[in-house]
Amino acid sequence: MEKNQSELCFEVLRRFHKAGILENIILIGSWCTYFYQYCFKQIKPIPLKTRDIDFLVEYPKKIRNKIDIPDLLKDLGFVTSFKGKAGYIKLYHPDLIIEFLVPERGRGTDKPSPLPQFGINATSLRFLNLLTDNTVAVRLDDNFCVTVPHPINFGLHKLIISQRRKMEDKSAKDLNMAHNILSDLIKNGEAEKIIEVYSAVPKKWQKKIINVLENSGEKEILKIFK
Repeated sequence: MEKNQSELCFEVLRRFHKAGILENIILIGSWCTYFYQYCFKQIKPIPLKTRDIDFLVEYPKKIRNKIDIPDLLKDLGFVTSFKGKAGYIKLYHPDLIIEFLVPERGRGTDKPSPLPQFGINATSLRFLNLLTDNTVAVRLDDNFCVTVPHPINFGLHKLIISQRRKMEDKSAKDLNMAHNILSDLIKNGEAEKIIEVYSAVPKKWQKKIINVLENSGEKEILKIFK
């Protein structure tokens, strides 16, 4: 990852913190692996090769602070872009692409979920509850915290969504990330905690996790569930 990319990420987080909204969102996706180095020394750093940075809003209706995020980041070079016919909003920069997500509830929808408090809309996705069930506040050098999913939840989530990817390279990337993180945790005596988190998710999700591990040949991780 280039230095200017990480610096831009920190500036975005810094502005969210000053605006009073950082505590209302969870940073998810591949960028979590960058921040795990701050509090999980047992996890080896994973080379980060992505522009996408995703923020999860668990309870949009509970947000009281109102801030126009596109306007907040405009001077940094972020441009608002509308994705697809439904008009999903993403913020594009040569080094980063910011997207907001919300957990899909009920039957779901193929339409954007409005986030008027932030001046944007969000994408609804399944399985995001796994990322909100167990989070960690990572204190950064700038003296503020960013919330990320616990690496166990992150790894299991990556296994589930890997089979839902339409692009083979993204599926392989998810599997590799899950393998690296879960393997590092197992080697450092965290197998029982992984099983504990696994046992708490719905049976259908458990089946998806096992199927992915079996189909991908991840025997070392699979054996802790057997």
